[in-house]
Amino acid sequence: MKASGNIPTLSINAECLPEAWEKAVLAVWDDGLDIKTQYDKAEDAPSKDATVIVTVYHPFAEPRIHKNYPGGPVELEVYRQEVVDGIHDHWIDPAAGKWTYTYHERLFAYCPVYGLRDPEGAKKPFAPVDQVEYIIDSLSKVEYTRRAQAITWMPTADIYTEDPPCLQRIWCRLVADEAGKLALNMNTHWRSRDLYKAWFMNVYALTDLQRVIAERISKRIGKPVSVGRYVDISDSLHLYGRYFEEVKIEVEKMRDGFYRNRAWESTHPAFEMMTQEARANLARDPDWYAKGTKRDDE
Repeated sequence: MKASGNIPTLSINAECLPEAWEKAVLAVWDDGLDIKTQYDKAEDAPSKDATVIVTVYHPFAEPRIHKNYPGGPVELEVYRQEVVDGIHDHWIDPAAGKWTYTYHERLFAYCPVYGLRDPEGAKKPFAPVDQVEYIIDSLSKVEYTRRAQAITWMPTADIYTEDPPCLQRIWCRLVADEAGKLALNMNTHWRSRDLYKAWFMNVYALTDLQRVIAERISKRIGKPVSVGRYVDISDSLHLYGRYFEEVKIEVEKMRDGFYRNRAWESTHPAFEMMTQEARANLARDPDWYAKGTKRDDE
């Protein structure tokens, strides 16, 4: 039951990524709160907004790719490498008006940025922290630890920037099934994100990071570690009013409930071909696909 003055809290359960995206879009479209944003133009309708928890029970189940999200195989591969491999960490240069962070940099080399408001503070040393290595090490030593997490928020920098991180935290835990086989469960917590244009790409990359962490733990402990369920928590998951005409078209398609009609398996020849071409181009030049430096997460 909706109550005036409250942001709706929605819960989604799905087997795979395309199903999860469709269910989330429909839920926010139907039950989201109409509310303005800091990015609206005068003519824009209010966004649809909700606090949403999405559980994907099998993040690598097929079909894994949604054909209709606003992007494609190339964009997915570029973003995956940006998050998992850090191919765009060299774009970080706040003094030059460029990016203030990448998720890869914050997760693999977290180092508070001093000096944005305090020139003297810029001289303070602070060794970068590989938080992903911390997660791997913690779970390798104690598989059921509750301390295996990584954060992105940096008060020394992010409260001053116009483009602060949407991803806030990653939390991981190993769980054994009845046969004793281990699975890496992951939760991600997001401050704010664009459900229509950013969510699918975000989750595609973060679940690949989940896979990487599971493989590295497995190698460390000498036991198989599979990818377990993925939980995605967004304080503000929204559909922007400026996209409504575009979103309406997709929503009508989603009403039939047959998400598989709009999904590809990751082994689909067209997807594989475009992904391999993107990898080859990125190997030659990490900036090959760069079109600018503005993120679309928010």
